[in-house]
Amino acid sequence: MKLHFVGADHEVTGSCHAIEACGKKILIDYGMQQGRNIYLKTDLPWPEPQIDYVFLTHAHIDHSGLLPLLFSRGFRGRVFTTEATADLCSIMLRDSAHIQEFEAEWKNRKGSRSGKPEVTPLYSMEDALGVIRKIEGFPYQKTISVDNGIQIRFTDAGHLLGSSSIEVWLTEESTTKKLVFSGDIGNKNLPLIRNPHYITEADYVLMESTYGNRLHEKPLSFADELATIIQQTFDRGGNLVIPSFAVGRTQEILYYIRDIKKRNLISRFPNFEVYVDSPLAVEATNIFQENRFDCYDEEALALVKKGINPISFPGLKLSITSDESKEINFNMNPKVIISASGMCEAGRIRHHLKHNLWRPECTILFVGYQAYGTLGRSLMEGTKEVHLFGETIEVRASIEKLPGMSGHADHDGLVEWINHFNPKPQQVFVVHGEDTVADEFSKELKERYALNAYAPFSGAIFDLTTNQWLAQPAGIPAPDKFLTPAGKRANEVFERLVAAGQRLLTVITRNKGGANKDLGRFTDQINNLCDKWDRPASK
Repeated sequence: MKLHFVGADHEVTGSCHAIEACGKKILIDYGMQQGRNIYLKTDLPWPEPQIDYVFLTHAHIDHSGLLPLLFSRGFRGRVFTTEATADLCSIMLRDSAHIQEFEAEWKNRKGSRSGKPEVTPLYSMEDALGVIRKIEGFPYQKTISVDNGIQIRFTDAGHLLGSSSIEVWLTEESTTKKLVFSGDIGNKNLPLIRNPHYITEADYVLMESTYGNRLHEKPLSFADELATIIQQTFDRGGNLVIPSFAVGRTQEILYYIRDIKKRNLISRFPNFEVYVDSPLAVEATNIFQENRFDCYDEEALALVKKGINPISFPGLKLSITSDESKEINFNMNPKVIISASGMCEAGRIRHHLKHNLWRPECTILFVGYQAYGTLGRSLMEGTKEVHLFGETIEVRASIEKLPGMSGHADHDGLVEWINHFNPKPQQVFVVHGEDTVADEFSKELKERYALNAYAPFSGAIFDLTTNQWLAQPAGIPAPDKFLTPAGKRANEVFERLVAAGQRLLTVITRNKGGANKDLGRFTDQINNLCDKWDRPASK
Protein backbone atom coordinates (compact mmCIF):
# COMPACT_ATOMS: atom_id res chain seq x y z
CA MET A 1 0.00 0.00 0.00
CA LYS A 2 1.54 3.29 -1.11
CA LEU A 3 0.45 6.90 -0.78
CA HIS A 4 1.73 9.38 -3.37
CA PHE A 5 1.78 13.16 -2.90
CA VAL A 6 1.16 14.95 -6.19
CA GLY A 7 -0.53 18.34 -5.82
CA ALA A 8 -1.47 20.98 -3.21
CA ASP A 9 1.60 20.08 -1.14
CA HIS A 10 3.08 23.29 0.29
CA GLU A 11 0.52 24.97 -1.99
CA VAL A 12 -3.21 25.67 -1.74
CA THR A 13 -4.58 24.73 -5.16
CA GLY A 14 -4.18 21.84 -7.58
CA SER A 15 -5.18 19.18 -5.06
CA CYS A 16 -4.24 15.62 -5.98
CA HIS A 17 -3.05 12.58 -4.02
CA ALA A 18 -2.84 8.96 -5.06
CA ILE A 19 -3.16 5.49 -3.56
CA GLU A 20 -1.70 2.24 -4.87
CA ALA A 21 -3.34 -0.68 -3.06
CA CYS A 22 -5.22 -3.93 -3.62
CA GLY A 23 -3.92 -4.04 -7.18
CA LYS A 24 -5.66 -0.74 -8.00
CA LYS A 25 -4.53 2.79 -8.77
CA ILE A 26 -6.63 5.57 -7.25
CA LEU A 27 -6.59 9.37 -7.29
CA ILE A 28 -8.09 11.50 -4.54
CA ASP A 29 -9.08 14.72 -6.35
CA TYR A 30 -7.45 16.04 -9.51
CA GLY A 31 -7.63 19.81 -9.27
CA MET A 32 -6.53 22.72 -11.39
CA GLN A 33 -3.72 25.01 -10.31
CA GLN A 34 -4.90 28.58 -9.68
CA GLY A 35 -2.18 31.20 -9.65
CA ARG A 36 1.51 30.40 -10.01
CA ASN A 37 3.32 27.24 -8.96
CA ILE A 38 5.67 27.74 -6.01
CA TYR A 39 7.35 24.35 -6.36
CA LEU A 40 7.75 21.92 -9.21
CA LYS A 41 4.86 19.49 -9.24
CA THR A 42 5.47 15.82 -9.90
CA ASP A 43 3.62 13.99 -12.66
CA LEU A 44 0.93 11.47 -11.87
CA PRO A 45 2.58 8.23 -10.70
CA TRP A 46 0.97 6.20 -13.51
CA PRO A 47 -0.25 6.73 -17.07
CA GLU A 48 -3.83 8.01 -17.07
CA PRO A 49 -5.35 4.92 -18.76
CA GLN A 50 -4.08 2.76 -15.88
CA ILE A 51 -5.96 4.71 -13.20
CA ASP A 52 -8.94 2.73 -11.94
CA TYR A 53 -10.80 5.17 -9.68
CA VAL A 54 -11.02 8.77 -8.57
CA PHE A 55 -12.45 9.69 -5.16
CA LEU A 56 -13.60 13.32 -5.27
CA THR A 57 -13.99 15.43 -2.11
CA HIS A 58 -15.96 18.31 -3.68
CA ALA A 59 -16.70 20.24 -6.83
CA HIS A 60 -14.43 23.28 -6.55
CA ILE A 61 -12.20 23.53 -9.62
CA ASP A 62 -8.97 23.34 -7.60
CA HIS A 63 -10.11 19.82 -6.63
CA SER A 64 -12.04 18.66 -9.72
CA GLY A 65 -10.89 20.86 -12.59
CA LEU A 66 -8.43 18.47 -14.28
CA LEU A 67 -10.82 15.51 -14.47
CA PRO A 68 -11.64 16.33 -18.12
CA LEU A 69 -7.89 16.34 -18.87
CA LEU A 70 -7.65 12.93 -17.21
CA PHE A 71 -10.39 11.69 -19.53
CA SER A 72 -8.76 13.24 -22.60
CA ARG A 73 -5.60 11.27 -21.81
CA GLY A 74 -7.33 7.92 -21.58
CA PHE A 75 -8.89 7.56 -18.11
CA ARG A 76 -12.03 5.43 -18.33
CA GLY A 77 -12.49 4.43 -14.70
CA ARG A 78 -15.15 5.44 -12.18
CA VAL A 79 -15.39 8.68 -10.20
CA PHE A 80 -16.95 8.37 -6.73
CA THR A 81 -18.34 11.41 -4.93
CA THR A 82 -21.44 12.70 -3.12
CA GLU A 83 -24.76 13.22 -4.86
CA ALA A 84 -24.67 17.03 -4.65
CA THR A 85 -21.04 17.12 -5.83
CA ALA A 86 -22.00 15.00 -8.86
CA ASP A 87 -24.75 17.54 -9.67
CA LEU A 88 -22.38 20.51 -9.28
CA CYS A 89 -19.59 18.89 -11.33
CA SER A 90 -22.02 18.45 -14.18
CA ILE A 91 -22.18 22.23 -14.58
CA MET A 92 -18.76 23.26 -13.26
CA LEU A 93 -16.71 21.01 -15.53
CA ARG A 94 -18.77 22.05 -18.56
CA ASP A 95 -18.22 25.66 -17.60
CA SER A 96 -14.49 25.09 -17.21
CA ALA A 97 -14.31 23.44 -20.64
CA HIS A 98 -16.20 26.38 -22.14
CA ILE A 99 -13.66 28.79 -20.62
CA GLN A 100 -10.76 26.70 -21.95
CA GLU A 101 -12.21 26.66 -25.46
CA PHE A 102 -13.28 30.32 -25.41
CA GLU A 103 -9.88 31.58 -24.24
CA ALA A 104 -8.07 29.47 -26.84
CA GLU A 105 -10.35 30.82 -29.56
CA TRP A 106 -9.80 34.41 -28.38
CA LYS A 107 -6.01 33.97 -28.29
CA ASN A 108 -6.06 32.42 -31.77
CA ARG A 109 -8.07 35.30 -33.22
CA LYS A 110 -5.63 37.76 -31.67
CA GLY A 111 -2.53 35.71 -32.49
CA SER A 112 -3.44 35.04 -36.13
CA ARG A 113 -2.83 38.69 -36.94
CA SER A 114 0.74 38.48 -35.66
CA GLY A 115 1.53 34.99 -36.97
CA LYS A 116 1.63 33.27 -33.58
CA PRO A 117 1.22 29.47 -33.40
CA GLU A 118 -2.27 28.13 -32.79
CA VAL A 119 -3.31 27.66 -29.16
CA THR A 120 -5.10 24.46 -28.17
CA PRO A 121 -7.40 24.36 -25.13
CA LEU A 122 -6.29 22.32 -22.13
CA TYR A 123 -9.34 20.14 -22.75
CA SER A 124 -12.58 20.25 -24.69
CA MET A 125 -16.29 20.16 -23.95
CA GLU A 126 -16.28 16.59 -25.25
CA ASP A 127 -13.70 15.67 -22.59
CA ALA A 128 -15.79 17.32 -19.87
CA LEU A 129 -18.95 15.50 -20.95
CA GLY A 130 -17.00 12.25 -21.14
CA VAL A 131 -15.78 12.40 -17.54
CA ILE A 132 -19.14 13.67 -16.26
CA ARG A 133 -20.62 10.39 -17.47
CA LYS A 134 -18.09 8.58 -15.25
CA ILE A 135 -19.14 10.43 -12.07
CA GLU A 136 -21.34 8.52 -9.59
CA GLY A 137 -23.01 10.22 -6.62
CA PHE A 138 -23.55 8.57 -3.22
CA PRO A 139 -25.22 9.75 0.01
CA TYR A 140 -23.32 10.79 3.10
CA GLN A 141 -22.46 8.10 5.66
CA LYS A 142 -23.04 5.16 3.33
CA THR A 143 -20.19 2.62 3.27
CA ILE A 144 -19.40 1.81 -0.36
CA SER A 145 -17.57 -1.32 -1.51
CA VAL A 146 -15.48 -0.01 -4.39
CA ASP A 147 -13.49 -3.16 -5.16
CA ASN A 148 -11.95 -6.14 -3.41
CA GLY A 149 -10.31 -4.76 -0.28
CA ILE A 150 -11.41 -1.14 -0.89
CA GLN A 151 -14.24 0.62 0.94
CA ILE A 152 -15.02 4.32 1.25
CA ARG A 153 -17.47 6.59 3.06
CA PHE A 154 -18.27 10.29 2.57
CA THR A 155 -18.69 12.54 5.62
CA ASP A 156 -20.03 16.10 5.42
CA ALA A 157 -17.07 18.54 5.53
CA GLY A 158 -19.26 21.65 5.83
CA HIS A 159 -17.28 23.56 3.18
CA LEU A 160 -19.59 23.54 0.16
CA LEU A 161 -22.82 21.92 -0.89
CA GLY A 162 -21.89 18.23 -1.18
CA SER A 163 -18.36 18.68 0.17
CA SER A 164 -16.90 15.74 2.04
CA SER A 165 -14.08 14.22 3.93
CA ILE A 166 -13.42 10.72 2.62
CA GLU A 167 -12.79 7.70 4.81
CA VAL A 168 -10.90 4.95 2.95
CA TRP A 169 -10.41 1.37 4.21
CA LEU A 170 -7.74 -0.72 2.44
CA THR A 171 -7.28 -4.43 3.11
CA GLU A 172 -4.44 -6.51 1.69
CA GLU A 173 -4.19 -10.09 2.97
CA SER A 174 -4.58 -9.70 6.75
CA THR A 175 -3.64 -6.01 6.93
CA THR A 176 -6.26 -3.25 7.03
CA LYS A 177 -5.38 0.45 7.05
CA LYS A 178 -7.79 3.35 7.32
CA LEU A 179 -7.02 6.71 5.70
CA VAL A 180 -8.98 9.94 6.02
CA PHE A 181 -8.71 12.68 3.41
CA SER A 182 -10.09 15.85 4.95
CA GLY A 183 -10.89 17.66 1.72
CA ASP A 184 -11.53 21.30 2.57
CA ILE A 185 -12.73 21.54 6.17
CA GLY A 186 -15.59 24.00 6.50
CA ASN A 187 -15.95 27.09 8.63
CA LYS A 188 -18.59 26.87 11.35
CA ASN A 189 -21.92 28.70 11.20
CA LEU A 190 -21.93 29.32 7.47
CA PRO A 191 -25.30 30.17 5.98
CA LEU A 192 -27.21 27.43 4.15
CA ILE A 193 -24.94 24.43 4.73
CA ARG A 194 -24.33 22.38 7.85
CA ASN A 195 -21.26 22.55 10.11
CA PRO A 196 -18.49 20.02 9.44
CA HIS A 197 -19.00 16.55 10.88
CA TYR A 198 -16.12 15.00 12.78
CA ILE A 199 -14.40 11.65 12.27
CA THR A 200 -12.87 9.89 15.26
CA GLU A 201 -10.72 7.01 13.96
CA ALA A 202 -7.96 6.66 11.36
CA ASP A 203 -4.49 5.24 10.93
CA TYR A 204 -3.47 8.04 8.57
CA VAL A 205 -4.93 11.51 8.01
CA LEU A 206 -4.29 13.97 5.18
CA MET A 207 -5.64 17.34 6.28
CA GLU A 208 -5.79 20.75 4.71
CA SER A 209 -4.10 23.76 6.32
CA THR A 210 -5.30 26.76 4.28
CA TYR A 211 -5.78 28.93 7.38
CA GLY A 212 -3.43 26.98 9.61
CA ASN A 213 -1.78 30.12 10.98
CA ARG A 214 -4.74 32.50 11.11
CA LEU A 215 -7.98 33.17 12.92
CA HIS A 216 -10.96 34.58 11.04
CA GLU A 217 -11.92 38.11 12.03
CA LYS A 218 -15.62 37.56 12.46
CA PRO A 219 -17.94 40.60 12.62
CA LEU A 220 -20.96 40.50 14.88
CA SER A 221 -23.09 40.14 11.76
CA PHE A 222 -21.97 39.47 8.19
CA ALA A 223 -25.23 40.97 6.92
CA ASP A 224 -24.69 44.19 8.90
CA GLU A 225 -21.07 44.49 7.75
CA LEU A 226 -22.08 43.92 4.13
CA ALA A 227 -24.90 46.45 4.48
CA THR A 228 -22.44 49.10 5.67
CA ILE A 229 -20.21 48.55 2.63
CA ILE A 230 -23.19 48.64 0.25
CA GLN A 231 -24.51 51.86 1.80
CA GLN A 232 -21.14 53.63 1.69
CA THR A 233 -20.61 52.65 -1.96
CA PHE A 234 -24.09 53.70 -3.04
CA ASP A 235 -23.73 57.03 -1.20
CA ARG A 236 -20.71 57.72 -3.43
CA GLY A 237 -22.75 56.82 -6.50
CA GLY A 238 -20.70 53.72 -7.25
CA ASN A 239 -21.19 50.02 -7.87
CA LEU A 240 -20.25 47.28 -5.44
CA VAL A 241 -18.46 44.56 -7.43
CA ILE A 242 -18.03 41.22 -5.67
CA PRO A 243 -15.69 38.65 -7.26
CA SER A 244 -17.24 35.46 -5.98
CA PHE A 245 -16.95 31.74 -6.46
CA ALA A 246 -20.03 30.82 -8.47
CA VAL A 247 -20.72 27.79 -6.30
CA GLY A 248 -21.09 28.31 -2.57
CA ARG A 249 -19.96 31.86 -1.92
CA THR A 250 -22.43 33.46 -4.34
CA GLN A 251 -25.33 31.69 -2.65
CA GLU A 252 -24.10 32.80 0.79
CA ILE A 253 -23.94 36.45 -0.35
CA LEU A 254 -27.50 36.17 -1.68
CA TYR A 255 -28.58 34.78 1.69
CA TYR A 256 -27.16 37.84 3.47
CA ILE A 257 -28.61 40.32 0.95
CA ARG A 258 -32.08 38.78 1.39
CA ASP A 259 -31.72 39.51 5.11
CA ILE A 260 -30.46 43.05 4.40
CA LYS A 261 -33.49 43.78 2.22
CA LYS A 262 -35.91 42.20 4.68
CA ARG A 263 -34.60 44.46 7.49
CA ASN A 264 -34.38 47.50 5.13
CA LEU A 265 -30.77 48.16 6.13
CA ILE A 266 -30.08 50.19 2.95
CA SER A 267 -32.81 52.69 3.77
CA ARG A 268 -31.81 55.33 1.19
CA PHE A 269 -31.76 52.71 -1.60
CA PRO A 270 -34.50 50.25 -0.57
CA ASN A 271 -35.04 48.85 -4.06
CA PHE A 272 -31.41 48.41 -5.08
CA GLU A 273 -30.68 45.82 -7.75
CA VAL A 274 -28.37 42.85 -7.41
CA TYR A 275 -26.95 41.23 -10.54
CA VAL A 276 -25.64 37.69 -10.51
CA ASP A 277 -23.62 37.70 -13.70
CA SER A 278 -22.59 34.10 -14.13
CA PRO A 279 -24.51 31.36 -15.94
CA LEU A 280 -22.67 28.87 -13.73
CA ALA A 281 -23.79 30.65 -10.56
CA VAL A 282 -27.39 30.67 -11.79
CA GLU A 283 -27.30 26.91 -12.46
CA ALA A 284 -25.55 26.28 -9.15
CA THR A 285 -28.22 28.27 -7.30
CA ASN A 286 -30.84 25.96 -8.80
CA ILE A 287 -28.86 22.93 -7.62
CA PHE A 288 -28.73 24.40 -4.10
CA GLN A 289 -32.52 24.53 -4.16
CA GLU A 290 -32.79 20.98 -5.47
CA ASN A 291 -30.56 19.66 -2.64
CA ARG A 292 -31.98 21.86 0.13
CA PHE A 293 -33.57 19.03 2.14
CA ASP A 294 -30.38 16.94 2.13
CA CYS A 295 -27.76 19.66 2.65
CA TYR A 296 -29.28 22.84 4.17
CA ASP A 297 -28.73 23.64 7.83
CA GLU A 298 -31.59 24.07 10.32
CA GLU A 299 -31.88 27.85 9.90
CA ALA A 300 -32.17 27.68 6.12
CA LEU A 301 -34.59 24.75 6.30
CA ALA A 302 -36.79 26.71 8.68
CA LEU A 303 -37.17 29.39 6.00
CA VAL A 304 -37.89 26.78 3.35
CA LYS A 305 -40.65 25.28 5.52
CA LYS A 306 -42.24 28.73 5.72
CA GLY A 307 -42.29 28.92 1.94
CA ILE A 308 -39.36 31.37 1.80
CA ASN A 309 -36.54 30.91 -0.69
CA PRO A 310 -33.49 31.87 1.43
CA ILE A 311 -31.44 32.96 -1.60
CA SER A 312 -33.99 35.00 -3.56
CA PHE A 313 -35.49 38.48 -3.09
CA PRO A 314 -36.99 41.45 -5.02
CA GLY A 315 -34.43 43.18 -7.20
CA LEU A 316 -32.39 40.05 -7.93
CA LYS A 317 -31.38 39.95 -11.60
CA LEU A 318 -29.88 36.83 -13.17
CA SER A 319 -27.64 37.51 -16.16
CA ILE A 320 -27.24 34.61 -18.57
CA THR A 321 -26.30 35.86 -22.03
CA SER A 322 -23.27 37.94 -22.93
CA ASP A 323 -25.58 40.76 -24.07
CA GLU A 324 -27.25 40.79 -20.65
CA SER A 325 -23.80 40.91 -19.05
CA LYS A 326 -22.72 43.88 -21.17
CA GLU A 327 -25.90 45.82 -20.33
CA ILE A 328 -25.08 45.79 -16.60
CA ASN A 329 -22.36 48.41 -16.93
CA PHE A 330 -24.51 50.66 -19.14
CA ASN A 331 -27.00 50.96 -16.27
CA MET A 332 -25.67 53.91 -14.26
CA ASN A 333 -27.74 53.28 -11.12
CA PRO A 334 -25.70 52.10 -8.10
CA LYS A 335 -25.94 48.34 -7.92
CA VAL A 336 -24.35 45.16 -6.58
CA ILE A 337 -22.62 42.98 -9.20
CA ILE A 338 -21.69 39.43 -8.18
CA SER A 339 -19.60 37.63 -10.77
CA ALA A 340 -17.08 34.81 -11.15
CA SER A 341 -14.32 33.87 -10.90
CA GLY A 342 -13.67 34.48 -7.23
CA MET A 343 -9.92 35.00 -7.72
CA CYS A 344 -10.45 37.17 -10.86
CA GLU A 345 -8.50 34.74 -13.03
CA ALA A 346 -11.16 34.19 -15.71
CA GLY A 347 -14.79 34.77 -16.54
CA ARG A 348 -17.02 37.82 -16.62
CA ILE A 349 -15.63 39.39 -13.44
CA ARG A 350 -12.66 40.65 -15.44
CA HIS A 351 -15.00 42.72 -17.64
CA HIS A 352 -16.64 44.24 -14.56
CA LEU A 353 -13.23 45.06 -13.11
CA LYS A 354 -12.32 46.77 -16.37
CA HIS A 355 -15.44 48.98 -16.10
CA ASN A 356 -15.26 49.70 -12.37
CA LEU A 357 -11.68 49.51 -11.06
CA TRP A 358 -10.78 52.99 -12.35
CA ARG A 359 -13.83 54.63 -10.70
CA PRO A 360 -13.08 55.96 -7.17
CA GLU A 361 -16.76 55.85 -6.25
CA CYS A 362 -16.88 52.06 -6.70
CA THR A 363 -15.89 49.25 -4.35
CA ILE A 364 -14.38 45.85 -5.13
CA LEU A 365 -15.25 43.52 -2.25
CA PHE A 366 -13.40 40.24 -1.80
CA VAL A 367 -15.29 37.52 0.05
CA GLY A 368 -12.94 34.54 -0.25
CA TYR A 369 -9.38 33.27 -0.29
CA GLN A 370 -7.06 34.72 -2.96
CA ALA A 371 -4.29 32.34 -4.00
CA TYR A 372 -0.72 33.48 -4.55
CA GLY A 373 -0.16 34.74 -8.09
CA THR A 374 -3.82 35.54 -8.87
CA LEU A 375 -5.20 38.91 -9.92
CA GLY A 376 -7.38 38.93 -6.80
CA ARG A 377 -4.33 38.49 -4.56
CA SER A 378 -2.56 41.31 -6.40
CA LEU A 379 -5.49 43.68 -5.84
CA MET A 380 -5.73 42.67 -2.19
CA GLU A 381 -2.02 43.46 -1.76
CA GLY A 382 -2.47 46.99 -3.12
CA THR A 383 -1.35 46.94 -6.74
CA LYS A 384 -1.88 50.33 -8.39
CA GLU A 385 -2.65 49.11 -11.91
CA VAL A 386 -3.67 45.94 -13.68
CA HIS A 387 -3.72 44.73 -17.27
CA LEU A 388 -7.06 43.56 -18.63
CA PHE A 389 -7.88 42.75 -22.26
CA GLY A 390 -4.78 44.51 -23.53
CA GLU A 391 -5.40 47.68 -21.51
CA THR A 392 -3.70 49.10 -18.44
CA ILE A 393 -6.33 49.96 -15.82
CA GLU A 394 -5.53 52.26 -12.91
CA VAL A 395 -6.85 50.96 -9.59
CA ARG A 396 -8.83 53.83 -8.04
CA ALA A 397 -11.80 51.93 -6.60
CA SER A 398 -11.90 51.06 -2.92
CA ILE A 399 -10.60 47.52 -2.32
CA GLU A 400 -12.29 45.83 0.63
CA LYS A 401 -12.49 42.39 2.21
CA LEU A 402 -15.38 41.06 4.26
CA PRO A 403 -13.57 39.78 7.36
CA GLY A 404 -14.19 36.20 8.36
CA MET A 405 -16.08 35.38 5.17
CA SER A 406 -14.48 32.05 4.42
CA GLY A 407 -15.59 28.55 3.58
CA HIS A 408 -12.45 27.19 5.27
CA ALA A 409 -11.99 26.47 8.94
CA ASP A 410 -9.48 28.79 10.58
CA HIS A 411 -6.61 27.67 12.82
CA ASP A 412 -8.83 26.81 15.77
CA GLY A 413 -11.33 24.98 13.55
CA LEU A 414 -8.56 22.86 12.06
CA VAL A 415 -7.18 22.01 15.51
CA GLU A 416 -10.67 21.06 16.71
CA TRP A 417 -11.15 18.80 13.67
CA ILE A 418 -7.88 16.87 14.06
CA ASN A 419 -8.23 16.54 17.83
CA HIS A 420 -11.45 14.54 17.44
CA PHE A 421 -9.36 11.54 16.40
CA ASN A 422 -8.96 9.19 19.36
CA PRO A 423 -6.63 7.38 19.49
CA LYS A 424 -4.22 9.65 17.66
CA PRO A 425 -3.45 8.68 14.04
CA GLN A 426 -0.11 7.05 13.31
CA GLN A 427 0.70 9.91 10.94
CA VAL A 428 -0.88 13.25 10.01
CA PHE A 429 0.10 14.62 6.60
CA VAL A 430 -0.44 18.39 6.40
CA VAL A 431 -1.33 19.49 2.87
CA HIS A 432 -3.28 22.19 1.00
CA GLY A 433 -1.58 25.16 2.65
CA GLU A 434 0.87 27.83 1.57
CA ASP A 435 4.54 26.96 2.01
CA THR A 436 5.30 28.38 5.45
CA VAL A 437 1.76 27.81 6.72
CA ALA A 438 1.95 24.06 6.12
CA ASP A 439 5.28 23.87 7.96
CA GLU A 440 4.15 26.04 10.87
CA PHE A 441 0.90 24.13 11.35
CA SER A 442 2.53 20.69 11.19
CA LYS A 443 5.15 21.85 13.68
CA GLU A 444 2.43 23.04 16.07
CA LEU A 445 0.50 19.77 15.78
CA LYS A 446 3.68 17.90 16.65
CA GLU A 447 4.95 20.05 19.50
CA ARG A 448 1.71 21.18 21.15
CA TYR A 449 -0.66 18.29 20.46
CA ALA A 450 1.79 15.36 20.30
CA LEU A 451 0.70 14.37 16.81
CA ASN A 452 3.15 12.78 14.41
CA ALA A 453 2.65 15.50 11.78
CA TYR A 454 4.62 16.36 8.67
CA ALA A 455 4.10 18.55 5.59
CA PRO A 456 5.42 16.62 2.54
CA PHE A 457 6.36 18.07 -0.83
CA SER A 458 5.11 16.93 -4.20
CA GLY A 459 6.82 13.68 -5.17
CA ALA A 460 6.86 12.18 -1.67
CA ILE A 461 5.83 8.51 -1.35
CA PHE A 462 4.79 6.80 1.90
CA ASP A 463 4.48 3.04 2.49
CA LEU A 464 1.29 2.50 4.48
CA THR A 465 2.13 -1.11 5.30
CA THR A 466 5.55 -0.49 6.85
CA ASN A 467 4.81 3.07 8.04
CA GLN A 468 7.94 4.37 6.29
CA TRP A 469 8.84 7.00 3.71
CA LEU A 470 9.93 5.61 0.36
CA ALA A 471 10.66 9.07 -1.03
CA GLN A 472 10.81 12.31 0.90
CA PRO A 473 12.07 15.00 -1.51
CA ALA A 474 12.61 18.64 -0.71
CA GLY A 475 10.64 21.23 -2.61
CA ILE A 476 12.22 22.36 -5.86
CA PRO A 477 11.32 26.00 -6.62
CA ALA A 478 9.49 26.35 -9.91
CA PRO A 479 10.87 28.83 -12.44
CA ASP A 480 8.47 31.47 -13.64
CA LYS A 481 8.36 29.91 -17.10
CA PHE A 482 9.23 26.33 -17.92
CA LEU A 483 9.06 26.86 -21.68
CA THR A 484 8.28 29.55 -24.20
CA PRO A 485 4.50 29.78 -24.85
CA ALA A 486 4.90 28.08 -28.22
CA GLY A 487 7.06 25.32 -26.72
CA LYS A 488 4.65 24.80 -23.88
CA ARG A 489 1.71 24.39 -26.27
CA ALA A 490 3.64 21.94 -28.42
CA ASN A 491 4.61 19.97 -25.32
CA GLU A 492 0.96 19.76 -24.16
CA VAL A 493 -0.17 18.42 -27.54
CA PHE A 494 2.65 15.86 -27.59
CA GLU A 495 1.72 14.75 -24.05
CA ARG A 496 -1.82 14.05 -25.28
CA LEU A 497 -0.33 11.91 -28.05
CA VAL A 498 1.82 9.98 -25.56
CA ALA A 499 -1.24 9.48 -23.33
CA ALA A 500 -3.16 8.10 -26.30
CA GLY A 501 -0.35 5.62 -26.90
CA GLN A 502 -0.40 4.56 -23.25
CA ARG A 503 -4.15 4.05 -23.46
CA LEU A 504 -3.64 1.86 -26.53
CA LEU A 505 -1.24 -0.34 -24.56
CA THR A 506 -3.81 -0.60 -21.77
CA VAL A 507 -6.53 -1.62 -24.24
CA ILE A 508 -4.19 -4.21 -25.79
CA THR A 509 -3.47 -5.72 -22.36
CA ARG A 510 -7.17 -5.92 -21.51
CA ASN A 511 -7.85 -7.83 -24.74
CA LYS A 512 -5.51 -10.69 -23.82
CA GLY A 513 -7.37 -13.95 -24.32
CA GLY A 514 -9.72 -12.54 -26.94
CA ALA A 515 -10.72 -14.33 -30.12
CA ASN A 516 -7.86 -14.68 -32.60
CA LYS A 517 -10.00 -13.22 -35.40
CA ASP A 518 -10.74 -10.08 -33.40
CA LEU A 519 -7.15 -9.71 -32.21
CA GLY A 520 -5.89 -10.09 -35.77
CA ARG A 521 -8.22 -7.36 -37.02
CA PHE A 522 -7.17 -5.10 -34.15
CA THR A 523 -3.49 -5.74 -34.98
CA ASP A 524 -4.05 -4.83 -38.65
CA GLN A 525 -5.75 -1.58 -37.64
CA ILE A 526 -2.82 -0.60 -35.41
CA ASN A 527 -0.26 -1.44 -38.09
CA ASN A 528 -2.17 0.54 -40.71
CA LEU A 529 -2.21 3.54 -38.37
CA CYS A 530 1.52 3.16 -37.71
CA ASP A 531 2.25 2.92 -41.46
CA LYS A 532 0.41 6.20 -41.99
CA TRP A 533 2.24 8.12 -39.27
CA ASP A 534 5.65 6.44 -39.08
CA ARG A 535 8.57 8.75 -39.72
CA PRO A 536 12.19 7.90 -40.54
CA ALA A 537 14.45 7.79 -37.51
CA SER A 538 16.44 10.99 -37.10
CA LYS A 539 20.16 10.62 -37.68
